Amino acid sequence: MDSKITKILIFLFFFTQNSFAIEFNGKFIQGHFIVGKTDPGSKIFIDKKNIKVSKEGFFVFGLDRDRKYDVSITLINSNTNKKITKKVLKRKYNVQRIDGLDEKKVTPPEEVYNRIKKENNKIGKARAINSNLDFFKDKFIMPVEGIISGVYGSQRILNGKPKWPHYGIDVAAKKGTKIKASGSGIVTMAEKDLYYTGGTIIMDHGHGISTIYSHLETVNVNVGDKIEKGKIIGTVGSTGRSTGPHLDFRVNWFQTRLDPMTILN
Repeated sequence: MDSKITKILIFLFFFTQNSFAIEFNGKFIQGHFIVGKTDPGSKIFIDKKNIKVSKEGFFVFGLDRDRKYDVSITLINSNTNKKITKKVLKRKYNVQRIDGLDEKKVTPPEEVYNRIKKENNKIGKARAINSNLDFFKDKFIMPVEGIISGVYGSQRILNGKPKWPHYGIDVAAKKGTKIKASGSGIVTMAEKDLYYTGGTIIMDHGHGISTIYSHLETVNVNVGDKIEKGKIIGTVGSTGRSTGPHLDFRVNWFQTRLDPMTILN
């Protein structure tokens, strides 16, 4: 084959390969957190949802606890329009029974319905933030040391009544134990007494990724604070719906609840 034609074919091969450049850090399993990397300036669609791509080409998304269908990923740039389909693997979840809760926290009286609705709306707004921060791509750390007493996805039986699954990890620790920010970000909620979660902090890490710290005894930050990973943000308590001092730590991609262990690992 003519050497000039060979060089052209080699060039076209590498050009085609580079135009499809996309990689993933994370597993396509229910509840998992996934960071992607592509060429800067590209557009990424996850299930037809256009998601942010940072200036360096990073993007992020997550898979719901009960997702039953494959993920459709579309990459668009000046060189290509490529669709990728990833199979989502299923998980088995535990059943966790918790007794001894205040019955009002399990089945709330009608007079607190409006309060719960307002608090849930505030939490929903904090989780809906779609900022340009890119701290989501950095390594996260465990916010407190202790025994993991509750895991993500477990079907909860509270005082004998089936309730929503658990969407975080519970870390049992002594009351007053210091809690660290798992990652750098901006505080979007800092409440001392929510009905279910008591002292609660929500931090935004960019592109829809947020972390939630619940049942705190003290809240040491304010909305709008920029917090570096590892900084003390509060202390362990047993406020809200709780039977003992612990931290309920959660991670969300917008309204999709993710397994915190997948962002830590």
